[in-house]
Amino acid sequence: MQEKIVGTVMPVLELTLDPGESIFAESGELSWLTESIAMATTTQTGGGGGAMGALKRMAGGSSLFMTAYMAQGAPGMVAFAAKLPGQIFPIDVTPQPGAGYRAHRHAFVAGTHGVQLSIGFQQRLGAGIFGGDGFRLQAISGQGRAWIELSGEIVVYDLVPGQTMRVHPGHVGLFQESVNFGITTVPGIRNKLFGGDGVFLATLTGPGRVWLQSLPLARLAHALAEYTVVQGAEAGAAGGVAASVMRGIFKG
Repeated sequence: MQEKIVGTVMPVLELTLDPGESIFAESGELSWLTESIAMATTTQTGGGGGAMGALKRMAGGSSLFMTAYMAQGAPGMVAFAAKLPGQIFPIDVTPQPGAGYRAHRHAFVAGTHGVQLSIGFQQRLGAGIFGGDGFRLQAISGQGRAWIELSGEIVVYDLVPGQTMRVHPGHVGLFQESVNFGITTVPGIRNKLFGGDGVFLATLTGPGRVWLQSLPLARLAHALAEYTVVQGAEAGAAGGVAASVMRGIFKG
């Protein structure tokens, strides 16, 4: 198998498979593929392990169905394009204790068979699933290679044992399983009510590596919201003017 990241701001992951080689991705993630690549959609790939395994994978943010891509008869290529400006990069997953990963629910792009996806429970139910902010964690474990997509620029930190970073939940992209994830509140009642940064912060405590993303989807949507509203209002006003003109023409 050969991997290639094409582009910069909106990258594309190209995976070239030899005959018999196979990878999998969430259903609906495909961008393009060559003729020799066969597709097979199932609930069992990616650590499904029956109905319960598939439901756990869904709870972590993945889709119920996964699609496997296999080269048949000749080498072939399958490609996955980024959904937002950002970066795509590989991680190697091993079954050793602490060697898995936790990621935000839209981070996983594709993986080799042997990689397993599930919900990333942590110490507390509220922290592991909701993060106080609708934030969910996806567990990436097993053995193999996975490709991750994070939005915006990526900043990597290596935390020593006991070192803690407090992060807005939307900026948490990926971290090693050895890192403890929790939730705390923004200090100070005025900061909570008037600071504009929300009420909750994620806590990441070492040892281990963390990958933070500069462009959370929620913040991008919030930044664009006012323009959407303005354009909608302008379109409504323009439509009203046009309707008035047309009524005047027909009355005349």
